[in-house]
Amino acid sequence: MVALSLKLQDLIEEIRGAKTQAQEREVIQKECAHIRASFRDGDPVHRHRQLAKLLYVHMLGYPAHFGQMECLKLIASSRFTDKRVGYLGAMLLLDERHDAHLLITNSIKNDLSQGIQPVQGLALCTLSTMGSAEMCRDLAPEVEKLLLQPSPYVRKKAILTAVHMIRKVPELSSVFLPPCVHLLHERHHGILLGTITLITELCERSPAALKHFRKVVPQLVQILRTLVTTGYSTEHSISGVSDPFLQDQETCGGEEVQILRLLRILGRNHEESSETMNDLLAQVATNTDTSRNAGNAVLFETVLTIMDIHSAAGLRVLAVNILGRFLLNSDRNIRYVALTSLLRLVQSDHSAVQRHRPTVVDCLQETDASLSRRALELSLALVNSSNVRAMMQELQAFLESCPPDLRADCASGILLAAERFAPTKRWHIDTILHVLTTAGTHVRDDAVANLTQLIGGAQELHAYSVHRLYNALAEDISQQPLVQVAAWCIGEYGDLLLEGNCEEIEPLQVDEEEVLALLEKVLQSHMSLPATRGYALTALMKLSTRLQGNNNRIRQVVSIYRSCLDVELQQRAVEYDTLFRKYDHMRAAILEKMPLVERDGPQADEEAKQSKAAAQLSEAAPAPTEPQASQLLDLLDLLDGASGDAQHPPPLDPSPGGALVYLLDLPCAPPPPAPIPDLKVFEREGVQLNLSFIRPPENPALLLITITATNSSEGDVTNFICQAAVPKSLQLQLQAPSGNTVPARGGLPITQLFRILNPNKAPLRLKLRLTYNHFHQSVQEIFEVNNLPVESWQ
Repeated sequence: MVALSLKLQDLIEEIRGAKTQAQEREVIQKECAHIRASFRDGDPVHRHRQLAKLLYVHMLGYPAHFGQMECLKLIASSRFTDKRVGYLGAMLLLDERHDAHLLITNSIKNDLSQGIQPVQGLALCTLSTMGSAEMCRDLAPEVEKLLLQPSPYVRKKAILTAVHMIRKVPELSSVFLPPCVHLLHERHHGILLGTITLITELCERSPAALKHFRKVVPQLVQILRTLVTTGYSTEHSISGVSDPFLQDQETCGGEEVQILRLLRILGRNHEESSETMNDLLAQVATNTDTSRNAGNAVLFETVLTIMDIHSAAGLRVLAVNILGRFLLNSDRNIRYVALTSLLRLVQSDHSAVQRHRPTVVDCLQETDASLSRRALELSLALVNSSNVRAMMQELQAFLESCPPDLRADCASGILLAAERFAPTKRWHIDTILHVLTTAGTHVRDDAVANLTQLIGGAQELHAYSVHRLYNALAEDISQQPLVQVAAWCIGEYGDLLLEGNCEEIEPLQVDEEEVLALLEKVLQSHMSLPATRGYALTALMKLSTRLQGNNNRIRQVVSIYRSCLDVELQQRAVEYDTLFRKYDHMRAAILEKMPLVERDGPQADEEAKQSKAAAQLSEAAPAPTEPQASQLLDLLDLLDGASGDAQHPPPLDPSPGGALVYLLDLPCAPPPPAPIPDLKVFEREGVQLNLSFIRPPENPALLLITITATNSSEGDVTNFICQAAVPKSLQLQLQAPSGNTVPARGGLPITQLFRILNPNKAPLRLKLRLTYNHFHQSVQEIFEVNNLPVESWQ
């Protein structure tokens, strides 16, 4: 049977010649049977050939696990041809999930000690590919010896193996620390490149190594200066840029940067090192040729380094200007990189980035969706009180023509910026109306409430607002948020609409029948949502007290919806009809204009104040958050009652006086319970998660946990998601977080509310799952919190 086995070349030709997948499987199954038979017979001469064929079959996606032990036998062989195939098979077929990989530890140790360079190279490549933590600990002394071998071939592979070992076992940093300083004096391109990679790994994982290698910053600066000025080696010059692979490894396929990245790590939060490299970074930024892509890559990494270290103010302005020139580049990738980097810089160097605002706005018209999205984010970040009018015009023009997948982000961004920087109330109202008219279906859920709050607080603009909204509603009833705001405004200020006196715009003559007909049109439209119909029905009811004519038409419409299939509309109609029939003498008082709901300020400012207050809380003084939490509890209780959830918190004190005192939060309210200390549950690379607790006195079984995520690192935390689980005896409700991005350097944190119902006062355990992106890496953490304060559940 072994004699009928195919050679590797013949097997490849036969597999490629198969017409169908079934023929290919038949050929492979037949040959795998020959390979199994050969392994059973123990043919030592052709074993490496059979394994070579099996590896080709494995690369096609077919099972090849039965060849794992043959890899070990070939590695233990004294012949180089056997070792070569055996090590290749180990790299492809073995990993840490198979215990068999530990059996080759002794073979690798012997091969590393033999002194035969090709064999040592094979062993090092295999170790750096599939070496587990146990193997790394056992073989670290052998790799350390090879780092100082005279052969550059072996030293290069030993350095890369050391990098793998540091990533697997960070505590091995002390083993490889001494040889690195000696290796920095090497002139060989590959050795120096690998050494800088190894030092970078050591600095990222060991504070002691970071402190140690800050002493070699002048040496690194000199190496980079040599590359920039005189050229390091002519054979490594690419497109006129001297050794860009050593200056910036991103030029060769997106790998990590080398010298510039190492300088960035060493200079971060260290003034002395930053000052040493400032002059060099300015030299690199001004002397690098930008006509070639390799030069652009070096410039970009130089900008990143300037951004991360304690660089001079003029140097940071130079970095921003470089990114501004990148925005004019014809390459889309370079423009995307520039927009992303400017977005990171806009918080710390806002005035410098503002100089490139016209170019950023021009990028909104990019056909590439990723570019236009980045340009939108940066444009919104550039809005301030001095340029809000001009920027809003640009963004509103973009909103009218932007792709559908960007419309929601653009509309929400415009509303937030207008709320924060509005110069006048009329301008604010006009801006929101334009957004609702253009992209009403894409706005945030709170846009309706915010606009009604804004209009209600601007008494001098009531007539102007109701005329504008009536005209907009007459033109289009498809934008549901716009229809809801217009119906609310017509219901509240319909008398001003009928008077026709508005100095702000041209007077509009409207009679009662036209207004009623428009609201009835909204009620009957198939495009109207149930909530929109509720707004329209309430508006009709309020107009019954504001119109001078007969209310029979309104009563007929209300009576029709008494049999509506929608429960909410039916309930409203029944109550309104009852108001007409039984309590008509109270109708005018009940349906008078709504009082203005007090609000502290724009949402962004309010969140900032809450976050600042939360950061200043100590274990002994969490009292400032309790009134807000109590109000939030009231709101959540109302929602629970409306939705009909199975579990309800115990009711409040039924006495009218007590309820009124609690509602108005008067000083005579019951004293708050003893404060519960805050708890820090997570910290990694500047990302920190804190828990604060509140148990409302009116509902001891309910615990409110506010999760606050902060970020003190140099990189933004994006796509942040926090999920939680509790024991089955408890009930958990997760509220929506305040956002999904935590800006760098202590920016606005993310807050999220957890409501836990614990009627049996069982010991509280919390399991959290965090997922986010940080420094372009995806992070996922799952952990249990078992040290919750006893006051939170007893």
